[in-house]
Amino acid sequence: MSMLTPPGMGGKYRITGDVYPRMRRPHRRRRIILGAGAAVVVLGAAGWGTLQLVDVFSGDEGKKTTAGKQADCKPVAKATAPPAAALPKPGQITVNVYNATPRSGLAKTTADELKKRGFKIGKVGNAPAALDKKVPGAGLLLGAPTAVKGAFPVLGTQLKGTTTKTDTRATADVDLVIGTAFKTLSPKAAADAALVALNKPAPVPTGKC
Repeated sequence: MSMLTPPGMGGKYRITGDVYPRMRRPHRRRRIILGAGAAVVVLGAAGWGTLQLVDVFSGDEGKKTTAGKQADCKPVAKATAPPAAALPKPGQITVNVYNATPRSGLAKTTADELKKRGFKIGKVGNAPAALDKKVPGAGLLLGAPTAVKGAFPVLGTQLKGTTTKTDTRATADVDLVIGTAFKTLSPKAAADAALVALNKPAPVPTGKC
C-alpha cells in the first residue's frame, strides 16, 4: 500500500493527483436529525402542557361562574292571583227562562232544573217576538251591564255555548233565552266543578330563574 493511500480505504482509492476523495462525517448528520426530533418532541410537550393549564383554569372559572349563577338563582314562589270581585251565588241570581225554539216545554223543564241547582226562578214562558226562533246557539244570556262580571259567568257554568248581551234594565235579574241548538243543561257535576273553578282562579307564577 502506498504511503499516499488513506488508511481504511483498502487500496480502493489511490491518490494520483491534487484531488483527494471527500471524507464525510456520517455521525454529524445523525446528530442533527436526532437533535431536530428532540426539539419537536419538547415543543409538542410544552404546547400540550400549556393547553392542559388553560383547560384547568378555564374549567375552574366556568364552575365558579355556574356556581355563582346557581347561588343567585333562588326559587320563586308562585303568587296567587289577586282576589277577584266576589261573584254572586246561584241563590242570589234570579233567572227568567224563555223558550225561543219550536219545541214546547223547554222553558219549564229548564227552569225546574235550575231551581234544583240553587237558582231563583222568575218568569217562565215563550221568548218575545224579537227573539223567537232567532237565537241560533244553545242560549242567550240577557241582562244589565252589571251582569257581565256577575250573574253571566255564574249562570254560564250551567250551559255551554251561550252568548251574552246587555240591555238597559235597572233590575239585577237575567234572562236565559233557550236557542235552537239547545239540547240540555250541562251535567250537574260538570257545572259544579266549573263553578268552583270560577270562584278559585289558578295561581299565576310571578317568574322563573
